[in-house]
Amino acid sequence: MLTMMPAMNSSMIAVERTRAVAVASLLGLIVLGLAWELRLAPTGSGLLAFKVLPLAFPLVGLLKRRLYTYRWVSLLVWLYFTEGVVRATSDRGLSAVLAGIEVVLCLLLFAACALHVRWRLRGAVHPA
Repeated sequence: MLTMMPAMNSSMIAVERTRAVAVASLLGLIVLGLAWELRLAPTGSGLLAFKVLPLAFPLVGLLKRRLYTYRWVSLLVWLYFTEGVVRATSDRGLSAVLAGIEVVLCLLLFAACALHVRWRLRGAVHPA
């Protein structure tokens, strides 16, 4: 006997897509930060790789669909955006390119988190 899955409306699809983009861009920032500071364009002894540690904390919350996590990650990401802009304009070579990628990932993460919160709250049922 086949069970029918309820049809997903466009709001639910948008929420799932923004979740996927948020998780992917957060993982991208973590991988980029580690690769940048440890392998691609290290700036010292590798201690700057610890800068990605705060990005690891919200990963569980995003995967568990915690709305509060999406809200505060959309604020945290601006620290990394600022670093990316500063290094994109002051560094040269590969480091400047990596900083540009960081900026793009930060913008994707912010947009995904903001839209995710908006569409989840729009679809929420409020008691009368």
